[in-house]
Amino acid sequence: MSLAEGPCYTIINSAETEQFNEMQLKQDLEKGDVNLKIETLKKVIQLMLNGERLPGLLMTIIRFVLPLQNHTVKKLLLIFWEIVPKTSSDGKLLQEMILVCDAYRKDLQHPNEFLRGSTLRFLCKLKEPELLEPLMPAIRACLDHRHSYVRRNAVLAIFTIYKNFEWLVPDGPELIANFLDTQQDMSCKRNAFLMLLHADQERALNYLASCLDQVNNFGDILQLVIVELIYKVCHANPSERSRFIRCIYNLLNSSSNAVRYEAAGTLITLSSAPTAIKAAAGCYIELIVKESDNNVKLIVLDRLIAMKENENMERVMQDLVMDILRVLAAPDIEVRRKTLALAMDLVSSRNIEEMVLVLKKEVSKTHNVEHEDTGKYRQLLVRTLHSCSIKFPDVAATVIPVLVEFLSDNNELAATDVLIFIREAIQKFPSLRNLIVEKLVEAFPAIKSSKVHRAAVWILGEYVDSADQILEVLEVINQTLGEIPMVEAEQKRLLGEQSEEDQQATGAVKDNAAPNKVTSDGTYATQSAFSVATVAKKEKRPPLRQYLMDGEFFIGASLAATLTKLALRYMELESDTCKKNRTCSQAMLVMSSILHLGKSGFPTKPITNDDIDRIFLCLKTLSELTPEAVEVFRHRCREALGKMLDAQHEEELQTQKEKQKSVAKVQPDDPVVFSQLSSGRDNQLGENVFESSLNQALAGTKSTNLSEVASPNNKLNKVTQLTGFSDPVYAEAYVNVNQYDIVLDVLIVNQTNDTLQNCILELATLGDLKLVERPHPVVLAPHDFCNIKATVKVSSTENGVIFGNIVYDTSNTSNVVVLNTIHIDIMDYIIPATCTDTEFRQMWQDFEWENKVTVNTTYTDLHEYLKHLLKCTNMKCLTPEKALSGQCGFMAANMYARSIFGENALANLSIEKPMDDKDAKVTGHIRIRAKSQGMALSLGDKISSSQKQSVQAA
Repeated sequence: MSLAEGPCYTIINSAETEQFNEMQLKQDLEKGDVNLKIETLKKVIQLMLNGERLPGLLMTIIRFVLPLQNHTVKKLLLIFWEIVPKTSSDGKLLQEMILVCDAYRKDLQHPNEFLRGSTLRFLCKLKEPELLEPLMPAIRACLDHRHSYVRRNAVLAIFTIYKNFEWLVPDGPELIANFLDTQQDMSCKRNAFLMLLHADQERALNYLASCLDQVNNFGDILQLVIVELIYKVCHANPSERSRFIRCIYNLLNSSSNAVRYEAAGTLITLSSAPTAIKAAAGCYIELIVKESDNNVKLIVLDRLIAMKENENMERVMQDLVMDILRVLAAPDIEVRRKTLALAMDLVSSRNIEEMVLVLKKEVSKTHNVEHEDTGKYRQLLVRTLHSCSIKFPDVAATVIPVLVEFLSDNNELAATDVLIFIREAIQKFPSLRNLIVEKLVEAFPAIKSSKVHRAAVWILGEYVDSADQILEVLEVINQTLGEIPMVEAEQKRLLGEQSEEDQQATGAVKDNAAPNKVTSDGTYATQSAFSVATVAKKEKRPPLRQYLMDGEFFIGASLAATLTKLALRYMELESDTCKKNRTCSQAMLVMSSILHLGKSGFPTKPITNDDIDRIFLCLKTLSELTPEAVEVFRHRCREALGKMLDAQHEEELQTQKEKQKSVAKVQPDDPVVFSQLSSGRDNQLGENVFESSLNQALAGTKSTNLSEVASPNNKLNKVTQLTGFSDPVYAEAYVNVNQYDIVLDVLIVNQTNDTLQNCILELATLGDLKLVERPHPVVLAPHDFCNIKATVKVSSTENGVIFGNIVYDTSNTSNVVVLNTIHIDIMDYIIPATCTDTEFRQMWQDFEWENKVTVNTTYTDLHEYLKHLLKCTNMKCLTPEKALSGQCGFMAANMYARSIFGENALANLSIEKPMDDKDAKVTGHIRIRAKSQGMALSLGDKISSSQKQSVQAA
């Protein structure tokens, strides 16, 4: 232990500190009853933890409290002896501690096993060999006690003493090895084996070799230590692998999930044989399926994904795809998402058909199931089936009928993804076009969304090639559009509803006559005229007609373009002039009817000028048949789709190449990575799984790379000065932001010649921050200093402020020093993320909080300003780079980020600058949308402050 460090004591949270009287405490300890002595002893412990010395109470406690046999007193005394100073100022042991040592010896021989065991646990914390030496015979005797609680704590005590003061128990490994051979209790065997593991590894191996066939019958706590021993031994001496690897195989069948997990992780680090990889992966899959905790499922899934990154392991895991798909039984959407992604990466031509069958069953399971994540899961299934079909075209014919059923789904996202798949499949697989068109025509009347109908109409108009199919599509469109012309039909409908209302009113005035209705069993039932009228009113319109009546005339313009394509293609295929003219005139009648309806006032919203212009262009094309316009309708649209799909395919290939390039390869001149300084980001499967797990648990999710550790400036950048140099108390804080909390390490320096009593750091917060615990008061000697840590809990992504003061007492007065405020930056919680265009639009529509920020900057280049914005907001640009390339006078881009709390932040950038003026500054605005007000405002403030800094710097 270094001189700068002190022993780590048991921490007890104390209430508000009170003024104490040492004489009163002494009197209570001497003359009080047992309950009063217990309360007084608690106060003394709290005072000593807060920095008070209280040397005068030591002999009082030895004389009047130590002889008591009350168990509560005994427990409190163990805490008291742990924290009380045991040496004088010159470092020699206090004489009074000889009496305490005798009390220890009596407790080690006490007939009560709890007192013995708790005393042995306490001895593990002692650092004074003078106190431990006379107790060694009593500690050794406890190894033979009848109760396992005493024996296992005796082993821990001997282990700790041997580790710290080996000369006190030189035969410790031999003693524990003999003890291990005679024990039956698993906790005792575990502690003994753990000591041999660290103290004498050869003895531990000899014991393990003698009982290899019995390992499966051991308890899980002992099995975990055995796995750790095998791992360390096999890595230090690879020739021992063949000796112990069979034991690891056996532990894969342990009844403990923790043992199976560690055994699987150890097995793949010790052996790269296909059987070992398959056994470890199978064990992981079983753990995921049988474990109910979602966190455990995600952790083990990450291990499987890490195995997949290794090329040799990936080949073996390809045969386990069907086993991996068993994980889809888990209800958590994140588990399902990772499982589908992993299966999609591993699937091959050998098992793609089986995988598709499983996914079909999963699709059928989602029908008529009401759950908050059912829609998202259906969307995941659609995308996975889409990927399967594109990657393996042979299964596309079986997938298409299943996916087409989604078109009538209430979940618009899933239906939209299906149409994206159908659009890509019908372009890439000409042999499947007839099948796709047939299924799409069947599902067309059942579609419930205008966006889905619009895309379906475009696909039908572009890829229907035969005359019979064209007539069939036109018939389906007329059915879903309703009676033509539409204005006259709506007028009739309105007049019919008014006449029914008049009849209803007349009937109610006469005698409230009610027609008879025949029920299912043949009897008559009375039916009110009011209900008859209500049913008539609720008669539904055809879907396309309903969209137009709701003012969605964009689908009317799309329908006009589709009818134009179908009419032109029919005129090309059909030789009969009469049929040609009839089809063309029908299409033109529908278009003119849509125009008439848009201006009639019946719809909730009138038709827009853009839609009017587009429909007029279609009418003009059919009436004049201009060669240029006909060419655009017949061929250019399909060519544009092909180019877009080719560009997407190239982007995917480029992304895959970049991933392959980013695979870590060790070069001869690569620096050596020290495990103590490793960040955890470059973890390999061959690392020490035990140490890495511990490091991750201790370090949290914040990773620190080698340069960050080596460079002190990074830490100094997070230091905030809280007081001035001339204040009597100087304070500064190092702000360490973790995933869900903020740790303030505050340095307090006494710059006066007085002793500061009861020095308290008082903190308060603004925003969604909460102080977890109040820092304890301390006593500062003249020119002394100390470090106080305070933890602040964070629950949402907002800018926060921490403020407070330091209160201390001197011999005469009480004083207060006000601290500077600490501002918590929202950027510590925001990370870049990606989402699809459909998800972005859906979130943009759902989020209710919007913040509009005006661009005020010195930047003169649009692309440079975009880079600056992404850097200062930690957001990711979703707009493809190709769409932003080139130089023009304006730019529009979408950005997206997520917080560590799962909150989403969207941003839309719209900027411009004159092309003819090179020195002109970028202007425009940024719109931010988020679900919470705090996140929208905080991001806007961050952008505004970064703009001010850039302006001031210029």
